[in-house]
Amino acid sequence: MPIQPVSLRSIVFGDPKNFVLIGGPCVIESEESSLRHAEKISGIASTLKIPYVFKSSYDKANRSSSKSFRGPGLQKGLKILAKVKQEFNIPVLSDVHCKEEVKAASEVLDILQIPAFLCRQTDLIFAAGRSGRIVNVKKGQFLSPWEAKNIVDKLEEVGCRKILLTERGVMFGYQNLVSDFRSIPVMRSLGYPVVYDVTHSVQLPGGKGDVSGGMVEFIPLLARCGIVAGADAIFIEIHENPARALSDSANSLDLKKLKSLLETLDALKKTMSSVKEMQG
Repeated sequence: MPIQPVSLRSIVFGDPKNFVLIGGPCVIESEESSLRHAEKISGIASTLKIPYVFKSSYDKANRSSSKSFRGPGLQKGLKILAKVKQEFNIPVLSDVHCKEEVKAASEVLDILQIPAFLCRQTDLIFAAGRSGRIVNVKKGQFLSPWEAKNIVDKLEEVGCRKILLTERGVMFGYQNLVSDFRSIPVMRSLGYPVVYDVTHSVQLPGGKGDVSGGMVEFIPLLARCGIVAGADAIFIEIHENPARALSDSANSLDLKKLKSLLETLDALKKTMSSVKEMQG
């Protein structure tokens, strides 16, 4: 089944010649930090002509420890994201965790994201699907790609056709994730664009006891694999100083390495597009 492209302003998820970058700090650390990161990342993406959506969570409700930083919360976080959106004229994305958050979040966010651990929460998916916004659902680490059809069915049941599905690795024993790149074409066969979440795929959940670890050295490799497998968007957690990031520091890409990686991915995407054209 050919995919149904999903449009957001001038951005098209499902454009065979371009991928979309979704990225930013894992969690909103402050207004100043969010504006600083948004300006730098959007500047790099604009220079390379790569469509960009700013991502940062107003609340990380699934932290390993209750003592971990969760973010500023719904109201303050949405105000910060609204300012990012206004100042830099870029779309914004954040996680929603329960149906009660959806109304307020949909007034600011361009894309509502359902976290992987919540991808089977029917009431949340129904509420997001009725919001009128694009809904990006992260496939749970416990699901096969074929089971993503149930997610799509729920969203379509409430009339939502602006759907993105995200691959973010699958559990492989304790505290380890692997990426099965068959997941990308399998989920695309459901008719909607697929996002590949690179940085969560290198995560080692709970790998440091009360926080997760990660293997950032594999970010470039997995990102390239995602493009070759046909991902329509690449999701990257990006931080100017990963060692000091307040969430997912062990698997965030250093901002200084972003431009080089995007140049490689852009060239690879264009090559793959040319190959497909030659094959008819």
